[in-house]
Amino acid sequence: MTQVLDRPAQVRTPAGPAERTARRKALLEWIAVHSLGLAAALFFTLPFVFVFLTSLMSDTQALSRDLIPHTWEWGNYRRVFDTPGFLTWWRNTLLYAGAGTALTVVSSLPVAYALAKFRFRGRNLSLMLVISMMMLPPQVVIIPMYLFWAKQLDLSGTLWPLIIPMAFGDAFSIFLLRQFLMTIPNEYVDAAKVDGCGDLRTLLRVVVPMAKPGIAAVALFQFFYAWNDYFGPQIYASENQNAWTLSYGLESFKGMHHTDWNLTMAATVLVMAPVILVFFFAQKAFVEGVTLTGVKG
Repeated sequence: MTQVLDRPAQVRTPAGPAERTARRKALLEWIAVHSLGLAAALFFTLPFVFVFLTSLMSDTQALSRDLIPHTWEWGNYRRVFDTPGFLTWWRNTLLYAGAGTALTVVSSLPVAYALAKFRFRGRNLSLMLVISMMMLPPQVVIIPMYLFWAKQLDLSGTLWPLIIPMAFGDAFSIFLLRQFLMTIPNEYVDAAKVDGCGDLRTLLRVVVPMAKPGIAAVALFQFFYAWNDYFGPQIYASENQNAWTLSYGLESFKGMHHTDWNLTMAATVLVMAPVILVFFFAQKAFVEGVTLTGVKG
């Protein structure tokens, strides 16, 4: 006959004062951290919400204190697109940002690869020169550069003085890529050379696939810079309206519609939207590339 032994019930001892204090402290810390995060999110999000809602108001309501549109005027965006020159500004900005980004990545990557993986006399001096160029404000050299592009090459009134220099590398992009390439073990490069790969083939077949996050971060930085650049187009393209970019044309648009805040906000949304979408879809590669650049110096 099988005897069933009664197991004693496990009695949970009440939490002591120290444990209750620790739980209360952890709860308060959780509330404080999430409250700060929520406040920061609202601080950065509400201006975009305000701009978007104002862009959908009527002409008269945009001048009032209302925050919510009475009628959603989606036609405001059509009116912005119908503004003479707006599509031209959009095309010029895509050319400037797209071509500039491609040229910067293609020209900066070999230099960064050489500084990260090659051993040659003067390498540290070359790196110091790159860092020094990062510290040089563009306003310092703008006068001689303008005289060269405008007087010598007669390229004023175009965006080429801004695009062509990107084919010769960018100091910040070179430094950022160099820092990322330093995290790639040298054993991969050595193994490729043992298999008979030259330096260029090693770069294209081994290094580039492993450096995609760093390349994506550099490309996004350069794309954002070119898309938002106001100083360069103002210097070189201000005399030719057909060469204006969105950042510079938006200032002229605001002058033409200084009382039509709904149209000004609609144009602002159209200028910001591509950058926000690009960062939204590429933020994982962007964050990974920026994070890994600081792993090894």
